[in-house]
Amino acid sequence: MTEQAPPEAIVEEPAAPPRPWAEVTPEQFRMLRLAPLPADRASGPRPLRFVQFGMAERHDPALSLLRLDIQLPGQRVRSEQNRLDVWVDHQLRQVSLGSDAGLQLEPVNRGLGRFVMAHAAAWLQRHWPHYTLQGAALSSKEALQPAGLDRRDHALRTQGLNVEYADVQRLKGQYQPIAVSQLLSTWNVEKVQVVEVLAASEMLQMAEQQLQEMELKLHGQQERIGKFSREESGLRFTIACLIAFAVFQAALLIWIATHR
Repeated sequence: MTEQAPPEAIVEEPAAPPRPWAEVTPEQFRMLRLAPLPADRASGPRPLRFVQFGMAERHDPALSLLRLDIQLPGQRVRSEQNRLDVWVDHQLRQVSLGSDAGLQLEPVNRGLGRFVMAHAAAWLQRHWPHYTLQGAALSSKEALQPAGLDRRDHALRTQGLNVEYADVQRLKGQYQPIAVSQLLSTWNVEKVQVVEVLAASEMLQMAEQQLQEMELKLHGQQERIGKFSREESGLRFTIACLIAFAVFQAALLIWIATHR
């Protein structure tokens, strides 16, 4: 009886070690003004909004991290939203952006995508312009909404990335590797403006002055309304007295006429 050779053992590739700095939170903050825009059919109303832009950096000999974060006052988002991680591998001299889920920002269609990408590009060009940004596959979630897909591709291309698709339906998209020095660090300043501390204090001061002026106007209007209300009460009393006097005169005339 011949012995069967044992099946070949399946060699599992070791899992990549987790990246450091998972718990890093933003440490530097700036206020952003999202300009009011006409309502969009896909994304809805786009009123004036203020959001907080935060960033944090970490470095060691092997890796560097830039974490960019958008916080919305009075609104909570999922942990994977409104965050862009920029990883720099110094051994390979390569840069990777975000996660497989892509950059997910709220509110949508307000220019935040280009703003965040522009700041990432400027940071990389200050430190490692000779590195290469790795290419990556694009999420297919945006393909369900052609308008969102067009916005994403436009945002990537305006930052210097070359977006390509392997199918007509634009489900399998990717952007190609590019030198960091070729990235563009511009955004639409008509949609997103950085509000400095002094400018923010001036805005608050103006808002306070306008509020005081409105309170004075409201107080004046209330006084006028009170005056008109008192005058109305006086007129109502006068009219009631005149009506009573007229009724009395009519009754008196009727009595005189009937008793002659």
